Amino acid sequence: MNSDAAKSALIEAGKWISHKGWVPATGGNFSIKTHNGFVVTASGHDKGCLSPQDFLELDNKGNILSGQGKPSAETALHLKLYHLVPSTGCVLHTHSVAATVLSRFEKSDVLQINGYEMQKSLSGIACHHTPVSIAIFDNDQNIERLAQQVAQYHQLHPITHAVLIRGHGLYALGTNINETRRHIEGLEFLFACELERIKLESIK
Repeated sequence: MNSDAAKSALIEAGKWISHKGWVPATGGNFSIKTHNGFVVTASGHDKGCLSPQDFLELDNKGNILSGQGKPSAETALHLKLYHLVPSTGCVLHTHSVAATVLSRFEKSDVLQINGYEMQKSLSGIACHHTPVSIAIFDNDQNIERLAQQVAQYHQLHPITHAVLIRGHGLYALGTNINETRRHIEGLEFLFACELERIKLESIK
């Protein structure tokens, strides 16, 4: 994908994700792999009102090729995910209530989801009895250190659809932007179901 097409796709995705309420304030950041490297949102922009000027073009090592402003510090995690999962063509980072709360409620380093038909919205999942495992990493303002933790985890437990950052949000990935959007929507539905299940069990 060329950089102009990537920016247009991310602008449309930003409108959709913002309408869902998954990127409040200026939260979140988006990226797409291009012929020359990557296109990523610049820091500090409302993701529901993006324009072509709100993106940076990076090479495969994260060096800025063009664009105004500065990349989010979390760009390093995007680049790490592209490196770890080479089939990845798009990474969308969101800050939904459900993802943020569940990542804090779950005390282990993995959120396990099972028994929902919507699990089949995730690539490679063909049955509601196939567990979905989403790794959770403690939030860290040192993004390079966080990216290394993700890499170490991936060596033993390959990351496929997404990761959660505790108290922060979701990083969803896919082979292209359409698959990544589908993964986000499916996961957000599953997260909402899990929150409701937990609340109902607490009042039994």
